[in-house]
Amino acid sequence: MTLEPRWKVDCRHFVGEKPCRYRRECPDCPHYSPMGRRVLVLKIGALGDVLRTTPILPALARTGAPFHVTWVVGEGARSLLEGHPRIDRLLVPGFETSATLAAEEFDLLLSIDKDPYSTALAMNVAARDRRGFGRDRNGSLVPLHPDSNYAYDLGLSDRLKFFENTKTYQEILFELCGLPWNGEEYDLPGAFPREGDSDRPAFLEAAGIPSGAGPIVGFNTGAGGVFANKAWTIPGYAELSKRLAGQGCRVALLGGPSEIPRNAQIAKLAGGAAHDTGGHRSLAELPRAEHDFACDLIVTGDTLGMHLAIAARVPVVVLFGSTCPQEIELYGRGERIVTPIDCHPCYLRTCGITPSCQDLISTDVVFAACRRVLSAIPSRARM
Repeated sequence: MTLEPRWKVDCRHFVGEKPCRYRRECPDCPHYSPMGRRVLVLKIGALGDVLRTTPILPALARTGAPFHVTWVVGEGARSLLEGHPRIDRLLVPGFETSATLAAEEFDLLLSIDKDPYSTALAMNVAARDRRGFGRDRNGSLVPLHPDSNYAYDLGLSDRLKFFENTKTYQEILFELCGLPWNGEEYDLPGAFPREGDSDRPAFLEAAGIPSGAGPIVGFNTGAGGVFANKAWTIPGYAELSKRLAGQGCRVALLGGPSEIPRNAQIAKLAGGAAHDTGGHRSLAELPRAEHDFACDLIVTGDTLGMHLAIAARVPVVVLFGSTCPQEIELYGRGERIVTPIDCHPCYLRTCGITPSCQDLISTDVVFAACRRVLSAIPSRARM
């Protein structure tokens, strides 16, 4: 005779050392939900890359079969994924995480980063199906599955990455993961309001933007410091502010603490045509803020602010200097503007070329792109 287990340890809500959040006892709990297929995602950073990896979550859900996701993410990006309904367990790198995962077994391992920690961890976790990247006995980075070969080669060949590749990051990611790519969007449920729910009046008041009928165009003026020349010029943004204001647009300068001095200069040069929103938002507030969603268009470089706008499904005009435009999926909402400089792309961390690749992107070109994108946006209530 087989006895029914007293505790259903395969339930996704099971904790072990204390009652689950429903505080009900097995085996008759109505909230019992078997884990099903156990998936481990190793995607630690950078922040924008974490955001644009989230489309794999709805792709996994689309199969209809139960699945349980553990995601290891860097502490700096944890707030982006905290509370995600399709992530059952969120862990950060460290000894406790390494020891815990080494004792477990997964049906699918997705080792997406190439850094030493996650690739070494991938080799110490039991998994029936391994995809992405790991390390061999010599410590060399290696692909874990033939489906990962293209993403592996892309990191080793400038010829392939800079000039031959036509795939977006998401297409490369889904191929690496062994998932069919069907145009899945960034997946941050609840992070942004639904269209029509955005508190535009509150945003306008807080930003000092006058009410009116014109579109709101946000400028994400900064960029991360990893690669050179990812942010457009201060004079360029100031002149674009004047041009757009002359067409009835209301311009909002967006960003975090790092953009405060830069936005102050743009606002001064724009002579009242651009409104500084303050730049005091923390990372934890960024994906859940009304600012980006309240805009009708965002002009940005290839940076976190761009990914947040794409996640909020706001049209974008993206200016590319040192990085590859073909890897950015805009989902049909916006345009890419690429510098005309001959040495693009380069992914250099420092650059002494004058004028730089961003200097060569003209205001005329950006303004024309803004007009095209705005004209294609279905009208919605203006404040």
